[in-house]
Formats: sequence, C-alpha cells, structure tokens
Amino acid sequence: MTAAPIERPQHPTEAVAPVGTRNRAWTVTVLLVVFMMVNFADKSVLGLAADEIRADLHLSATQFGLVNGAFFLLFSVAAVLVGLAADRVSPKVLLLLMALLWSVAQVPAAIGGGLAVLVASRVFLGAAEGPAFPVAQQATLAWFPNDRRNLPGALITLGVTLGVITSAPGLSWVIQHHGWRTALWVLAGVGLVWAAVWKAFGADGGHRVGTDRKPVREEEPAARVPYRAILTSRTWIGATFAYFTSYWTVALMLVWLPSYLRNALGYTAGEAGTVVVAPWTIGAVVLLAQAGVTGRLMRRGVGSRRARGWVGGTLLALGALCCLAVPLADGATAKTVLIALGFGFGGSYAAVAATTVSELAPPNRAGGALGVMNALVTMAGLAAPAVVGALVDAQGTGGYQNAVVLSGLLLVLGAAASFWLIDPARDAARPTADTSPTGPTQGARP
Repeated sequence: MTAAPIERPQHPTEAVAPVGTRNRAWTVTVLLVVFMMVNFADKSVLGLAADEIRADLHLSATQFGLVNGAFFLLFSVAAVLVGLAADRVSPKVLLLLMALLWSVAQVPAAIGGGLAVLVASRVFLGAAEGPAFPVAQQATLAWFPNDRRNLPGALITLGVTLGVITSAPGLSWVIQHHGWRTALWVLAGVGLVWAAVWKAFGADGGHRVGTDRKPVREEEPAARVPYRAILTSRTWIGATFAYFTSYWTVALMLVWLPSYLRNALGYTAGEAGTVVVAPWTIGAVVLLAQAGVTGRLMRRGVGSRRARGWVGGTLLALGALCCLAVPLADGATAKTVLIALGFGFGGSYAAVAATTVSELAPPNRAGGALGVMNALVTMAGLAAPAVVGALVDAQGTGGYQNAVVLSGLLLVLGAAASFWLIDPARDAARPTADTSPTGPTQGARP
C-alpha cells in the first residue's frame, strides 16, 4: 500500500472544464457578498442600539454582553453541522434556507417582549447565521482555481465590512427616530429580498473558472482524506487560532465600539453611527490589498507559507501595535484613529484563514474543515461581549480602553501563530491515506 498526502487530489467535479460561464461565477460571488452584508447588518444592530436597549430593558453592561454572547450559543454548533452538510448538500439550498431563517428570527423581538424574547431571538438568529461564512466561502471558492481564489475569498469577507459600513448610518437613524424594534423589521425585509434574488440567480459551482486542467480518469480514484488529518495539521491549527484572535476584535467592534465612542470618547449617537464605520472601511481596504499582494506572490511562485501565513501575520501584528498604543494617545481623536487602524488591520484575517484552509483541504472536505474552524473561531463572539461587559461594569469607561489593550495582546499571539504554524505545502506532504485501487483507504473515516 502506498500513502497519499493531504495534497489536493484532483476530483472529477472540480477538474472538468467549467460548465458555468465566468459571468455566472462572478454573479454568484456578488450575490454572496451581499449575503454577508446582510449577515453582519443583523449582527451589528444590537451594538448600534446598545444604549437604547439597555435603557429600555434595564440591563447592566454585563447583562447586555451576555445577551450578545447568546447570539453565539448555537452559532458554533450550527457552523459545524451545516459545514459538514455542505460537503454533501447543495450550498445554494443551504444559503437560501439560512437567509429565510434570518428573517424569521428577527420577528419575535421586533413584535415586542422583554429580555427573554430578545435572548431567544438572538440564539435562533445565531444558529441560522453560524454556517453563513464557511458555506459562502465554499460556494464561492468552488468556482475558482487555487491561485485565483484570493480576490473572491477577500470579496466575501469584504461583505462583512460593507455590511456594517452601509447599514450603520441608516440603522442608527432608524433606531434614533423609530426605535430599535423597527430596525429589526427592516433587517427582516432585507433578508427576504435577498432570498428571492438568490432563488432566481444563485447557482452551485463545483467547476473552476479559468482552468484548463483535463478531467481525471475514473480509474484514478482520489484519496479520501480524513477530517482528523486536516484538523490536526499545524496549518489548520495556526489559521484557526490566528482567526480566533482576529474575530475577537470583530466581536468587540460589533457589540461595544458604538458605546465606547459615545460613553468614553464623547461622540453623540449620530456621530458614533458614522465614526463606527471607520475601522470597517480600513478593513475593507486592507482586505483588498491583502488579496492583491497574496495573489501576486502566489502567481510568482511564492508558497502559501509566505503569501498567506506571513502576509496575514503582518496584518495582525500591525493591528496589535495600534491597539496597544491606545493608552499612550492623548485626546479622543488620536484614540479613535488608533482604534480604527488597530481593529481595521486586526479584524482582516478571515480571507487569509478561509483560503488557507481551502488550499489544504480536498474539495470533499472543505466544507467540514471551514465549518469546524468557524465554530471554534466564533467562540470569541461568545466570550468577548461578556468579558468587555464585565470590564465596563467593574472599571467604568476605563474598561473600554482596557478591552482594546486585551485585544492587542491577543493579536500578538495570533500573529505569532500565523508566522510560525501556517505552511500548507509542508502539511500537504503528511502521509494520510491509501490511494491504491485495490486496497482500502487508510484512515479514511471522518
């Protein structure tokens, strides 16, 4: 028996000349960018309405942090289950169901009720949104070869930042003039509109755009790589941990940054609704720049260790430096600039993580590998809001700044993991499975 590496085996469905057109591939990509925009508009609304919700429901900062953490209670479980299902079930169907469930989840809290209704609504919404990012990445990247995935992968992640950038001013206006429950109705309607458009124009990939590879002969079976071989690789562990530290800053931005701007730095509600988009805007620029740099390096033959691991680690390191410098800055403006840069750079790791894992995992394991990664990463969303809430209750407005410093320390660790652990070429060479036509696949069980 001979051992086969994790190296991406050719798969009949991915190696065949593309059936869909390049235009269709980019249409799907654009739709999924909008999908992620809706996803993060849903996530950000409670942060934008933090003071109003706390006053309406008489919540302490710790309680409000726990309410936001409840969003992630089933988020990770759903990410794993649906991520695994995405290796077998049409991503188009899964994405449609998710969008419909998002809209339904907004309704109970939009109608009325107190803390229990709000918590239940957020738990349900979190379960429906948990698989969104890994499934959207998988559905998009299935259309592109490895060296062309950086831009579409970055664009899907860009949908996260665009969702906050485009929705924050409008939702803040709705909250101030019509109440936070009306904002939930708006989001429910937007989710339904997207679902209708996706039903009409969405499509599954499974074929690569811009590849001229020949079909694999059926008598050359692809190795069935076990999930454990992927999930125990240094590359997967490094990408997941680095992404966890990045997501911590994302959770802080979503839940507490508007309150920090209003209560500690002296911005009005309207000003905070505008200023809060600054780190997301910087993040969008960083994402596109990272995609361009990584793609150029890989097309020149630079390996993913440097093109993805080192580039991603540099982003986290820059974010860490800015966050750690916040206590040294004088005045609200200087602190705001450092926070925007720190969170903009620090929160921009998702595309690096997704494309790295998609390179490492074979097509029939990509959904599960991305889903498990997303499940662990988003545990930061469960912990960060509660930790920051406790800091604010214990330390007053100084707790906000200490939360930023904590984020900086985590980003330092994430940068180290990205630099030292990520190396898909090395981990692809690990013997994992038997590919002989007559023998059973060794270690093939998930």
